[in-house]
Amino acid sequence: MLRRALNQKTARHLPWLDFLELAQSLNCVGVEARNDLGRPIFDGIALGQAGKMARDRGLRLLGLSEVYPFNDWNGERASEVRSLIETAHAAGAETISLIPRVDGQGTEDGLRQKVLRDVMREILPMLDGTDVVALIEPIGFDKSSLKHKAELVGAIEDVGGPEKFKLVHDTFQHVIAGETEIFAPYAGIVHISGISDPDVPLDETQDAHRILVDANDRCRNIKQIEAFLAAGYDGAFSFECTEPSVQASPILEQEIRRSFLYLETQTRS
Repeated sequence: MLRRALNQKTARHLPWLDFLELAQSLNCVGVEARNDLGRPIFDGIALGQAGKMARDRGLRLLGLSEVYPFNDWNGERASEVRSLIETAHAAGAETISLIPRVDGQGTEDGLRQKVLRDVMREILPMLDGTDVVALIEPIGFDKSSLKHKAELVGAIEDVGGPEKFKLVHDTFQHVIAGETEIFAPYAGIVHISGISDPDVPLDETQDAHRILVDANDRCRNIKQIEAFLAAGYDGAFSFECTEPSVQASPILEQEIRRSFLYLETQTRS
């Protein structure tokens, strides 16, 4: 069985307790909480209590998402990152997620690499005194300021190393970026989702319509998962689905379970 996990976006309508019980029922090892669901993180539950609620159900609080755009650095962004680190530390979360700007700004070769390193060096001392690791997610959009994982891996090596920074591998972003190498030793978590409609372009326009993985998946989730397992990756595979009809499904638990079972039966480890 894969190390199953669930990103709160996939079940965004559920209150925190119901979300945890869903993950527990699905035999997940952990969950990712979000601050961008239009309501307070953990539904306003005290941070320590929210983390305890997860641990009491045998779940790791794998991470908190997110700060965007983290590499458009200014005083406001610094405050947002510091606050998310403090929230993660207080709740007992293992990581925070940082998303690069995707507005076409700061994409110039040379500039984007310098800015990335400069911002990571600003974040590094904020992590001191905590066990929190900062996860950075390359986004495969044409207008992304951090499209390729190889570029991030170089920055991680230059700034703090993988003890402080890791990457988020997203199977959808990996495909639309045209990448092949997975950099498993640097991956803090793997986000999985699928696109099955054969008639839509496999590009950023589908980011809001990522679904659970089925036999018609065009994102090559099976091959990517197999590559991670072959490389010795022992982290979680977390469903992060964005399609509203999936999120609001009245049989969401059954659908997620079916998709996990499909992945596990099809994957050769």
